This record gives sequence, C-alpha cells and structure tokens, in this order.
Amino acid sequence: MKNIPLFFLALLFFSCESKVEDTKTDFPTPFETSNKTETATYEQVIDFYLKLSKEFSTINIQTIGTTDSGKPLHVVTYSSKGDFDFKKLGESNTMMLINNGIHPGESDGIDATMLLFRDLASSEIETPKETIIATIPIYNVGGALNRNSTSRANQNGPLEYGFRGNAKNYDLNRDFIKTDTKNAATFAEIFHLINPDVFIDNHVSNGADYQYTLTHLFTQHNKLGGKLGEYIHDSLMPQLQDSLAKSNWDITPYVNVFNTPPEKGFQQFIDHPRYSTGYTTLFNTVGMMVETHMLKPYDKRVMGTYELMQKMITITEKDGGKIRNLRDAALSSFDEEEYYPMAWTIDTTKVSNYIFKGFKADTIISAVTGLKRLKYNQDMPIETEVAYQDYYTPSDSVKIPEAYILGRQWQNVIEKLDLNKITYTTLQKDSTIAVESYKINDYKTYISPYEGHYPHYNTTINTTNSTIEFHAGDIIIPTNQPGFRYLLETLEPAAVDSFFNWNFFDTILQQKEGFSPYVFEDTALKMLENDSILKAKFEDKKMLDSDFKENWYKQLDWLFKQSDLYEKAHLQYPVYRIKK
Repeated sequence: MKNIPLFFLALLFFSCESKVEDTKTDFPTPFETSNKTETATYEQVIDFYLKLSKEFSTINIQTIGTTDSGKPLHVVTYSSKGDFDFKKLGESNTMMLINNGIHPGESDGIDATMLLFRDLASSEIETPKETIIATIPIYNVGGALNRNSTSRANQNGPLEYGFRGNAKNYDLNRDFIKTDTKNAATFAEIFHLINPDVFIDNHVSNGADYQYTLTHLFTQHNKLGGKLGEYIHDSLMPQLQDSLAKSNWDITPYVNVFNTPPEKGFQQFIDHPRYSTGYTTLFNTVGMMVETHMLKPYDKRVMGTYELMQKMITITEKDGGKIRNLRDAALSSFDEEEYYPMAWTIDTTKVSNYIFKGFKADTIISAVTGLKRLKYNQDMPIETEVAYQDYYTPSDSVKIPEAYILGRQWQNVIEKLDLNKITYTTLQKDSTIAVESYKINDYKTYISPYEGHYPHYNTTINTTNSTIEFHAGDIIIPTNQPGFRYLLETLEPAAVDSFFNWNFFDTILQQKEGFSPYVFEDTALKMLENDSILKAKFEDKKMLDSDFKENWYKQLDWLFKQSDLYEKAHLQYPVYRIKK
C-alpha cells in the first residue's frame, strides 16, 4: 500500500471538518446566531425547515389542517429512507412524534428540534434506520405570533418568546379531549395519520428550585397498564436516565410540588386525557413530557432537550420492535377484561426512593408581606433520599359494554368520534333495543370558568335496564376497536374527562317542564290516596329530612318527580350501553 502524503491527509481532514462546519453555516438557527439567547420566530422556524427540505432528501415538510390563528400546522419528518408515506412507513418502522410550542413561551423544544433535524439530515449525529421522526415545529401558532418578553415571570430566557394562550386564548394542553380549538382538531388528524409509537412533548417547568436542568414526565405506568406500562417504568425510564448520566446530564421525575420543598417527597403527576400524554395514552402510545427547569440558563435548557431527544431516538431505535409489539398486545388486552378502571388514587403500599439533588430550603419572613415565605439557597446544594410516589391503583371502575348507542342529534360528539377514527354503524331503520340506561344522580360544578367551560366533577349515576326505541341515523359504537380507551374515557359520564363532565350534554340537566303548585296540589293528593307505597315513602322522607318537612315546594316537587307528568329527558344521559 502506498503512503499518502501528509499534505493530502491534511487536505482530507480539512475537507471533512469544513463539511461539518458548512452545515452549521448554511443552516444556522437564530438560537445559535444570537449567542444562544434567542428563540426563533414562527416565520424563522418554518423558513428553516423549508430550506432543510430543499437541501436534504431525508427531510420533508407539509401543511395539515388549520389553527385558530388562520395558519396551518406543519409536520416535518426525518426519514433515512427518503420515504414519507406514513401509512406505509408505519407497517415496518417505529414512528416517533415530537410536539413543540404547545406553550410557546416554553420554547426550548422549538430550538432544540431545529438543531436535531439539521444534525440528523447532515449525519452529524448517529441517524436511525428504522425510526421515523416527525415533529410539529410549533403547535400553538397563535401563541407563537403573540411574542413578548414579560409573560414568563419565573423563566430565565430567552429574550423574547410566545404566549401560553392560543389565538382564542385556550391553553392547548387542556384541549385534547374537548377539542374546542382548530389546533386540537388538526392535532388529532396528524396523530392518527402518523400513529406514533413514541410521543414527546417539550415543555419548561414552573415550580420548586433544584439542581436539575431536565425533568421527565412519562405517562403514568399503572394507568397505561399491562406490559406496556411495565416497559415504561421498568425499562424505558431507567434507560433514559442511565444514558443521560453517561453524557453528564442528570434528570429527575417531574417535581410535582407547589410551594413545598421537594425533599419532603412528592407524587407522580397523573396525566388525565385532557393533557397531551394523557390523550396519546388512550391509543397506547408511549408518551412523555420533557420539563426543563425554568431558572436554568436558556442555552443549557435547549441543549439538555436536544440531548434527551437524541437519547430517546437511540432507545427507540433499539427497542422499536418491542414497543410496537407491546402496543399491538395492548390493543387486545381488554378483550377478556370485565371492568375498566375509571379513577385512580395513590398506592400507599409502594414507593420509589431515589437520591434527589436539590437546594437547601428555608422558611423565612417575607420582606414584602411580613409573613412566612419559602426561599431556596442555591449556594447550598443538597442530596437527600426522597420518597417518590409513582404507583397508582384504581379507585373506581365500570363494567365494559359491548357497544354504546348515541342519537344522531349529538353531532358535536359524533364529530369528535370521527376526528379520532372511531368506527360505528348507523341504524338504517327505527329499532327497539335492550340497553343499560344511565340517569345522572349527582354532580358538582366548578364555580370558576376553566378553559371555556364550567366542568362537572364527582359525577354519579343510577343504572337501569330498559328497552328503548332508537331511530334511523342513530349510531352504534362497538368497544372492540383501537379507540377502546378513548370511548370509555369520554362516554362514561363519571370519567374525569368525559364529554358529560366537559358540559357537552348540559341540556339534559335543565328541566324543561314544571308545574303550578295550586294546580298540582290536587293531583298530588290523589297520588297519595291511590298509592300506599308512595305515601309511606313520602312520610318517611318527611320524618328523616327536617328541611324537606318544612318546605312545601320541595314536597310537591318530590311528588311531581314520582309522577308520569315528570319529563323523562331530565337527567337522562343520552348515551346508552349494550351489555356484553
């Protein structure tokens, strides 16, 4: 073999180095050109990905749907194969979806993902062969366009950023079930198009002070359930922590405390279906939120998010086949189950202990209020064992039906079923069907508005078996389908994020017909004279309830509701169940 002159070796080395530098020179991000102090504007983000897609065959950008801002959502995809047919790719590849800018003031993921896609396209980092990576560059477009430098009162940079609310001032990370926004409707379209095996949502945390830049919030493993939940808790989470530690990045579970030192211990945040990872869990997607710490320097937060996503890609590439198999198994896991868990509570018999890296916290007298306040001392780092309560157990459950029946008039609900690819059949003629029927027994309603609603909670129901005539155009929704969890979580009224609790059926709560007391008095008397059982119940109620005994209207109203004159629609839940 001939010796290669040193001149040519040097030239070869210089050329390789120039190629790496050229990529960064040709495709710099505002984060880099601002000395890592600024985040890209919406226009800069889209322009950046358009340029990448023109230069690299492995990058594709497309618009899908619209948002409340009037602008579309974009999906950018990295595929080493240069193939961007999601349906075809999903048959043999692991699909990952990264969501950024749901809260545009939390912009770390926006900048980190720009760096990630550029470095994947130019092969500056290890590229996956069997994992397809898609990203929504900025989900909350309206919020991103509403830039300011003041709304993140607790956050250390960047210089300017977007606003939390979208164009209609909705918090999009509370909208995945109720889908009040065009953003959420388009997200559902994107989500079901890609059908991600792994989902990452990038955020910045508000809360306690501690040493970590990175925190993770995986979907609650017991709620996800089965082997898939075990994989998150026992394999994926430890792999991520260990791989980051090897790169000198510490990470902790999301520090779920408010104005309390975390070394006292804390519970895992449970992600209900209104949240992004709670929603993706309904379709057995492995979900996690990245929560960087608000007080850490912006450059460190961005690079930590970059590093975490890179590690997740590596793990997903290695475990992709296992994740896909576990998801497939989860789809049929409830076929043999009789009950579905509807509510969860902390399992006090289990706890995860680990060494937490925090700062010494003191309670001192506030110079502002003169009262006690919490103060962290960043000059006094501490390491202490904390009890992390990350095990939950079901506190309520419901028997799984064969199917649900919903009247054709509830189009606002049917539209959401359609968005989420729920399959159903339509009655072609009027039909009499034996069903389980719910009456709303009790519920509480929040007195303050929450994301455009006054949601209900603590909902209870009474169940009866009935034979009811349904009409042509009504729909029968089988539970044996990929959207099984979605159906149970939205159509069972007692579920925390049910359509009932989000006010979609509030018209049934208002009585439409009443009575005039002076007219009904005679009818009530006849009812008591002709029905000894009713009279006994009436007298017992007066004996046991002093308020009832002293209130003539309550007595007449109670009797009215025992009569055939009382409308059947009042408190009648309009979703019916067909038993298995």
